[in-house]
Amino acid sequence: MPFSNSSEPSPSFLLASIPGLEAAQCWLAIPLCSAYVLAVLANGAVLLVVRAEPGLHTPMYRFLCMLAAIDLALATATVPRVLSFYWFGSREIGFGACLLQMFLIHALSAVESTVLLAMAVDRYVAICHPLRHAAILSGGATAKIGLLALARGVLFFLPLPLLLLPLPFCGPRVLSHSFCLHQDVMNLACANTTPSVVYGLTAILLVMGLDAVLICLSYLLILKAVLRLAAWRERLKVFSTCIAHICVVLAFYVPLIGLSVVHRFGKDLAPLVHVVMGNIYILVPAVLNPIIYGVRTKQIRRRILSLI
Repeated sequence: MPFSNSSEPSPSFLLASIPGLEAAQCWLAIPLCSAYVLAVLANGAVLLVVRAEPGLHTPMYRFLCMLAAIDLALATATVPRVLSFYWFGSREIGFGACLLQMFLIHALSAVESTVLLAMAVDRYVAICHPLRHAAILSGGATAKIGLLALARGVLFFLPLPLLLLPLPFCGPRVLSHSFCLHQDVMNLACANTTPSVVYGLTAILLVMGLDAVLICLSYLLILKAVLRLAAWRERLKVFSTCIAHICVVLAFYVPLIGLSVVHRFGKDLAPLVHVVMGNIYILVPAVLNPIIYGVRTKQIRRRILSLI
């Protein structure tokens, strides 16, 4: 579809296809769809199992349920639209739909980062202050943390689409991903984007960056407490309760950092790298998180096996 060089009040964008493999996109969408279905089934199973098992009604598994719900929402906000493009050729996405999808991706990512920080604090309190754990992280406290995480994501990232709303977009408006991200859309504007650049970077640093620092700090305190134990067997037993959470943190932050690096420094990289990194960022945490906790938690593993 040709684009004129004049700005339009409501422009549309073209989602990125898989370079050199446009004819095979309908087949390449099958593993993407399979990963999405697996993410939906696995996260849905975690939600059902935690609800059905009274022994799992603890802060850690309440936060895990929040994580599963966020992953479901994040994958559903992106993957069905990508599949409609790959299977039915619906490549064009409207300006409003693109801004909404962009907001959901960034806001939900911020909420997930906050929940991961809350899970790290839960592990710190459980290991370093076990007698006060139930009082500090009660059911009401975990619910308030969940609402705070949601409010934090919305308030910090709602300005992103609002800053892009008045900007003109000229020329070919082809995205570098199969969905809409802030920096990707912002780079297509033919106007001064300095306020959007500054605010986007500030929001990322104050949310994901600060959360990453605090998660590292909590694990340094946990490690300090674990090293005080006399026996190596006790140290390993205590620290093993953190392994699942550490894996989940890596599954979230490694694709996030990789995607950020590709955006900041990968302008000369092949377009395929951008498409693949975007899909990894959306789907890897959603698929891996329930599998990691399912493998590490006997109650979840047994109940899922019984359901199967």
